[in-house]
Amino acid sequence: MNKFSFQNLKIFFDKYESTLSALTLVSGFIFDYFTLDRVDYLWDNIFIIIYLCVAGTSILVINLYEEGRLRNNFVEHVYEFLPFTLQFAFGGLFSAFTIFYSKSASFVSSGIFVLILFTLLVGNEFFKKRYQKLVFQVSLYFVAIFAFSIYFLPVLLRDMGVAIFLSSGVVSLGLISAFIFLISYFASNRYKESHKHIILTILSLYLSINLLYFLNIIPPIPLSLTIGDVYHLVERQANGSYVVMGEADAWREKLNLSQRVHLLQEEPVYVFSSVFAPADLNITIIHDWQYFDEARDEWVSANRIVFPIRGGRNAGYRGFSKKENVFAGKWRVDIKTVRGQVVGRVRFNIEIGDTIYPLNKDVL
Repeated sequence: MNKFSFQNLKIFFDKYESTLSALTLVSGFIFDYFTLDRVDYLWDNIFIIIYLCVAGTSILVINLYEEGRLRNNFVEHVYEFLPFTLQFAFGGLFSAFTIFYSKSASFVSSGIFVLILFTLLVGNEFFKKRYQKLVFQVSLYFVAIFAFSIYFLPVLLRDMGVAIFLSSGVVSLGLISAFIFLISYFASNRYKESHKHIILTILSLYLSINLLYFLNIIPPIPLSLTIGDVYHLVERQANGSYVVMGEADAWREKLNLSQRVHLLQEEPVYVFSSVFAPADLNITIIHDWQYFDEARDEWVSANRIVFPIRGGRNAGYRGFSKKENVFAGKWRVDIKTVRGQVVGRVRFNIEIGDTIYPLNKDVL
């Protein structure tokens, strides 16, 4: 591309930069929403790895240029576009992470982490000037690597839990350390200017993400709840399907997100769930039945029903639990891991009387 073409491109970019940035955010998020399907799909993760490579390369080139070690006509022309390229790569990464983590999040327990990712996605539009700062570049890159490792390692190892999460942290620290070494070797002056801040920031981010995990604020990715509902009856058929009988819920009465269930005396109630897990990842799920104690003004666990699930089914592994001796009031069932990470929650209000309500039959 000749100098005239670069100059025209620069004029166009300077004129429409804010518009292009906003269009990139919106179109990128829409594209990711409709194309990113499962955390264990090869092509979905290849896209994320490409974004990571583009971000890493952009950071290296920016700092080599600022160091004075990479100066030629081509780099002189494209340098001004590198912060935008870095912004685009981070936008793609945090767009993908927002989508993947939100699928695994119960917003009552782990919505904060999804909100952090979404804030990084939207805030990415205002970070351009900060993309010149090495500390900011490396810090954001570490968060992206860690967010990727948290779910990609369970997919690779076909397991999840504390040991796998800690391993993802070690891998992330190893990768960012190797990256920082490259910068310190090829752009030593840039590194020396801020190396103490880089180390302190990376360690602070590492400890903060660990704290969020052990507080169960990070969603139990790569698990996600595809179906969760309450029924009067659930029966498993010989062909593996489930027949369910439930009340029509006026869209979960429905903005209130809590369904009314009308039971007869001594009638049990069922909760059906379908939890997605990647192929070959087998894990134990808990249905934690809780009622709201008005006197104590708190939720009380009444029963915990444990059963294993097997990964690989696109619509999720199906299972149900049954609760007898229920009473009128507010109820909920937390569908969660053994560690207590909430995959999803089913809320309902039980009313007990003598009226038989019409039920809808469905096959799942």
